[in-house]
Amino acid sequence: MNLIFRALIFLFIVPAVYFFVYWVPFSLIQFSPDSWIPSIVSLICALGVGGYVWKKSGPAAGGLLQYVIFGAFVTGGVGFCAGFFGPLIFTPEANQGPLLGLLITGPLGFLVGGVGGFVYWTVKRKKSGAGQKGIEGG
Repeated sequence: MNLIFRALIFLFIVPAVYFFVYWVPFSLIQFSPDSWIPSIVSLICALGVGGYVWKKSGPAAGGLLQYVIFGAFVTGGVGFCAGFFGPLIFTPEANQGPLLGLLITGPLGFLVGGVGGFVYWTVKRKKSGAGQKGIEGG
């Protein structure tokens, strides 16, 4: 995959995972205002997912699970960023704008990306299977 495309995916995924992990689970747990635990845990999760996506977007082929997870992370990250930062940019006076990314576009993008990864793996497998049959038969 092109290096610029990989870098753009990485730059979408890392902030999306950071903000999602920071706001969704840690909004339910009470910490002191000067606590650094939510930031550190969110950063570790974001860098872990970013590293996974960077590694899997390379030239090596993978199995079904890798395509499903990769598609889910990428599409979920883009959907989350669009739903979280879009309302902040276009309607800054709306106080519940980022909830669109947290509750709708992020999770929905994650599910759609997983299904898309499965479909892509199926099509790719059928194409490589048809190519192999043509090579063996000819």
